[in-house]
Amino acid sequence: MVNITEKIKEIEEEMRKTQKNKATEYHLGLLKGKLARLRAQLLEPGPGAGGGGGAGFDVSKSGDARIALVGFPSVGKSTFLSKVTKTRSEVAAYSFTTLTAIPGVLEYGGAEIQLLDLPGIIEGAAEGKGRGRQVISAAKTSDMILMVLDATKRAEQRALLEAELEAVGIRLNREPPYVWYGIVLDRR
Repeated sequence: MVNITEKIKEIEEEMRKTQKNKATEYHLGLLKGKLARLRAQLLEPGPGAGGGGGAGFDVSKSGDARIALVGFPSVGKSTFLSKVTKTRSEVAAYSFTTLTAIPGVLEYGGAEIQLLDLPGIIEGAAEGKGRGRQVISAAKTSDMILMVLDATKRAEQRALLEAELEAVGIRLNREPPYVWYGIVLDRR
């Protein structure tokens, strides 16, 4: 994955340096095509990645609680993690800088709280678009989900994020369902 991000940076740099005129139109078009293919590779799991959690998503649980930072790409999850913990998560001006789950520990009132900086999810993540299933699976292992939203973007981003989580069975702000089998128990 690091190799792909380096290639993306190189292509973006070449596009920035290339003068735009009639003679370079074709070359810039080829670069844009390569860039689109590389970005698609970033979103899709590699060959043989089906079924498994994917590299970097299996983080051992530590501390008293685990909080997953969930949100769309480039909303500030990595910046938030870096500000409240001693962990440094890479921050850049392009989407999908974070490609794996990055753990950090926040000490508060004698408790150690593990924060997970997860890659941004996109619309359709619940159906397997991008690496959404791996990201959401990592979020499911958390005790709490902290939705990080960008105030400068569309107002309906919260509803979209809630719908993606609901589609995979993550019920936000609700009691777990009452499930019983053959024996009725008093829930008090």
